[in-house]
Amino acid sequence: MRIRKKKWAQPELDACSFFVNNPKEQRGNWAGFFSKNQPIELEVGCGKGTFVAEKALHNPEVNFIAMDIKSDMLGVGRRNIVKRFEEAGREVDNIALVAYNVDRIFEVISEDDKIDKIYINFCNPWPRGKHNKRRLTHPTKLELYKGFLKNGGEIHFKTDNDELFEDSLEYFETSGYKLIKVVRDLHNSDIKNNIVTEHEKMFSDEGILIKYLVAVLP
Repeated sequence: MRIRKKKWAQPELDACSFFVNNPKEQRGNWAGFFSKNQPIELEVGCGKGTFVAEKALHNPEVNFIAMDIKSDMLGVGRRNIVKRFEEAGREVDNIALVAYNVDRIFEVISEDDKIDKIYINFCNPWPRGKHNKRRLTHPTKLELYKGFLKNGGEIHFKTDNDELFEDSLEYFETSGYKLIKVVRDLHNSDIKNNIVTEHEKMFSDEGILIKYLVAVLP
């Protein structure tokens, strides 16, 4: 997603208690960043932060790392997270915002961090063949995730794009993950507690079916 430059974003992030300025320094010790030692889950490409805000509010027993390459996007995400937590009467104590390129994610997260779950929501489908490797579900990325995802850990993936979804099914299987849920119409399925993102609502309102899968690292 393209987003206009926001001059206020970086200063607000720098003053934010849950923004991580030097994520490389946390590598191997993300548990130490949070006030409570509890399971850690990761959202790759967190965008405007609405998903991780709801996830963290509903799961206070879990810590969340929310990563996006764009600081301007994370600035919007920070505001959305703070607003949602204030509405719930809670301090933000189980989210870490990180600005980093997923292609180099192993520079900031290691096998010692033991991530329980990874969430990938409505990522860029990169439909042109020569750009497929940029997909967040491409085998090159799935191999990176193996470096810190726990054995038995899960990847949850949602998309509106049929081609990306079907290709991703193959990506996960050829990369050694086990598909335990494959849903091609999420909103008319028996999946419970689904958090509807802004993109999800927009696509669904247009009549586009939302696809969803859960893959496990054996």
